[in-house]
Amino acid sequence: MDALLFVPVAVAISLTPGPNNFCGLNNGIRAGVGAALVATLGRVAAFAIFLAVSAVGLGAMLLASEAAFTAVKWVGACYLFWLGWRAWRSREFSGLAVVEGEGAVTSGAPVKLRALIAQEFLLGITNPKAIILFAAIFPQFIDPAQPAARQFFVLGSIYLASEFVATAVYATGGRQIRRFIRSSRGVVRLNKATGGFFMGAGGLLLATNR
Repeated sequence: MDALLFVPVAVAISLTPGPNNFCGLNNGIRAGVGAALVATLGRVAAFAIFLAVSAVGLGAMLLASEAAFTAVKWVGACYLFWLGWRAWRSREFSGLAVVEGEGAVTSGAPVKLRALIAQEFLLGITNPKAIILFAAIFPQFIDPAQPAARQFFVLGSIYLASEFVATAVYATGGRQIRRFIRSSRGVVRLNKATGGFFMGAGGLLLATNR
């Protein structure tokens, strides 16, 4: 098992732009780095499920099944479209103090961590690219002469830890962006940009092939 060689690969893959990382960026803007890291527990839980599925050989079966892959893809795309449409229409920016006239007021209700965790989980569990990662890339780092279960556990732990690194990077960037959003107009523009990204990601997901 090439665990040390897998570390930079895992970090590079986890840092790749995608729905979950954009969610981390968005959470960093709206709720802060700490809340974004807690929300990543949902993402990690989803990926841990895919890891377990791949470890017992079902990941390859899912990749081989056109119906299963397509079903996951469509569910994920529909969820992304729904998130995008909701964000596009929203004028709320939870927890942000925006300047209106002479003073600052808070826009929206406080962010709920459970909702952020659930969103990360749903984005992760409906992304067929995660299946590709664990079913296709992991085996390249597995030594056939050693027990596969232990190797999957070690590699999986490394990758799941790298997701927290990715969230920290994206959420920190989001926190910096937050400083420039100080008006209701800025809130609306951010929401439309967020909605446009999620809907665009949904379209790209539909174009994904095995």
